[in-house]
Amino acid sequence: MKTIGLIGGMSWESTVSYYQIINETIKEKLGGLHSAKIILYSVDFAEIEECQSKEDWDKSAIILADAAIRLEQAGADYIVICTNTMHKVAPYIQKEIKIPIIHIAETTAEALKKNNVKKVALLGTKYTMTQNFYKEKIQQNGIEVIIPNEKDIEIVNYIIYNELCLGIISDKSRREYMRIIDSLKADGAEGVILGCTEIGLLISQEDSSIPIYDTTQTHAYVAALKSIE
Repeated sequence: MKTIGLIGGMSWESTVSYYQIINETIKEKLGGLHSAKIILYSVDFAEIEECQSKEDWDKSAIILADAAIRLEQAGADYIVICTNTMHKVAPYIQKEIKIPIIHIAETTAEALKKNNVKKVALLGTKYTMTQNFYKEKIQQNGIEVIIPNEKDIEIVNYIIYNELCLGIISDKSRREYMRIIDSLKADGAEGVILGCTEIGLLISQEDSSIPIYDTTQTHAYVAALKSIE
């Protein structure tokens, strides 16, 4: 079994989901008392969020590359960055290590292609929704990506940072996300990417009128399967 190197803590609430999904997948595939071989480097999210708010991506890249280097030195066979937004700096991190990074947007694109989705809505942090580093990975697979209007982008982003990353789950916020998903469906979305690893803590398939693609679930599942290839 290969060893998975997780860069977590962004936030730690969603990192818990990664750990659980990976181990549940290994248990399902191998049975018995099997569990995953995991090395976790959990960052201080306050430092990363400060970099995000200042758009100091260079500093955040250095922080996460250091984490990746330490995981490689500790024996990880590949890296899983447990967040969508910070894949913005994945190219820099990859240059600093010899082991591969499993890219969250690429695993999501594969799931969309498997289901023949041609037009998809993207929810996430404002950085993920408005910048190209994530959307282009989906678009390269011939899939159109749409995002909420400017006001709804701010609502989605606020709920992520001020509620979900703090472990706060609100029915009111769930209804807001449902409203936003419905508006994107009206614009032609055939599915919705939960493009922030915390959104799955708030929204499940039963809350959505169109298929959801939870990036945490997909990313963690692919990471687990790779360990037993």
